[in-house]
Amino acid sequence: MKHGTAKTEAFLRLCAVLVLVLTACLVGFDSQTKYVIFIYRKATFRDLKCLSVLVYVVSVAAGYNLLQLGKCSKSAWCKENLKGSNIYVAWLCFLLDQVAVYVTFGANSAALEASVLAIKGAQDFQWMKLCNKYTRFCFQIGGALACGYVACILMAWISLISAFNLFRLYSPKQFLLLKSRG
Repeated sequence: MKHGTAKTEAFLRLCAVLVLVLTACLVGFDSQTKYVIFIYRKATFRDLKCLSVLVYVVSVAAGYNLLQLGKCSKSAWCKENLKGSNIYVAWLCFLLDQVAVYVTFGANSAALEASVLAIKGAQDFQWMKLCNKYTRFCFQIGGALACGYVACILMAWISLISAFNLFRLYSPKQFLLLKSRG
């Protein structure tokens, strides 16, 4: 891994970790209590299952990127190469980066869909609008979803770097043949 690429990857991973943690905190600690029909009702992320899933997914993605950040910083200072037997490590990192992006994007999109239902309601199913009662809660969830999509974009860039680091090890002249070590 080239030194400049490693620094860029480490910077992107650090930014992704920070934004993912921010997303998890915004969703996880968001709550609002209102007096609704003779009782006090508290809205939390546990009211929508997809928000609970989003908290878990972004937390795992942040942990994964934090672990990878340790690998990036080690390879940046030690100037390690991913050649030979370590090609399997490069493939594993590439595939895990892809999975992290897709799962995070899917969880964020599912939470966005449920949030739109909370904003607009669904007359056919007799689902009421919730965001006209819990406005602060909904605004904070909206900010968290925006942070989640920023994290997805950052992780997509990380995945591009991971693909570059993997496929630069292969010969451009022959299909799936590793470059010579010389």
